[in-house]
Amino acid sequence: MHNPVRKLMLRSESNSCSADHNHPADGDVETADARTESAIRLQDVAVNRGGRIVLEVERLTIPRGYTALVGPNGSGKSTLLHVISGLLVPSSGTVDIAAASTRRGRVSYVLQVQHASERLLVTAREVVALGCTSRRRFGRLGRADRAAVDDALDRLDIAALANRHLADMSGGQRQRVFIAQGLVQDADIMLLDEPVAGLDLASTQVIRRAIDEQRDAGKLVIVATHDLDEATRADQVVMLNRRVVAAGPPVEVLRTEHLRRAYEGRVLEIGDGLVTVDDDHHH
Repeated sequence: MHNPVRKLMLRSESNSCSADHNHPADGDVETADARTESAIRLQDVAVNRGGRIVLEVERLTIPRGYTALVGPNGSGKSTLLHVISGLLVPSSGTVDIAAASTRRGRVSYVLQVQHASERLLVTAREVVALGCTSRRRFGRLGRADRAAVDDALDRLDIAALANRHLADMSGGQRQRVFIAQGLVQDADIMLLDEPVAGLDLASTQVIRRAIDEQRDAGKLVIVATHDLDEATRADQVVMLNRRVVAAGPPVEVLRTEHLRRAYEGRVLEIGDGLVTVDDDHHH
């Protein structure tokens, strides 16, 4: 789906500090709360693909709560999620995941909306149940596993679709199934890549609610998004353009000065604090 130009109302910047003053050392979020409750720390991380550095993070601390990753297409959002999930090993640097619970370091990762083949005769319940493999290694699903699957289906409002094949669902319904699979893992850290991009309003609202529930439960949720309005709902925002441009609360990060650095000129001020970002190249 072709995304429209994004519009975002920004706070007046007359009293704002520069990114270097607010977020020293490449966007390091290093508040007292972050030091005591942080779950993810990256230090001198570089990702090299085909002889080209596609992402560099000098220092970044991501505390528990809801963090949004924003930036133009190719800025490194998905790459950062891959690094945190362990799917991609950086060329250099360290990634420290120190979750507080007994499930130390467990991560669930929900990829972008996936298309299901018409020949893929697998039901929603079966897809969600696959998430239980992270809860147990061998044997059939137990009573607690089945209850967890039912709960995840209910939370995403797809219990009525439990026995429907994935190939027979809409894009929004399929995405809810994959979000439910992520929830059933009961991980400390949940990563989502463009979870509501191009979805209908009903699915978007349900998925947003699930994200909020995870945050309220004390989990760490990281969402990569091109939608700056969506990012304003987060507790903290990390703005990328192959490096960390800024990191911190949305009101501090989603400023025109940072947008200009991240989107490299594709920012237009149209008065009264209203700013447009030309990101319609992204699908």
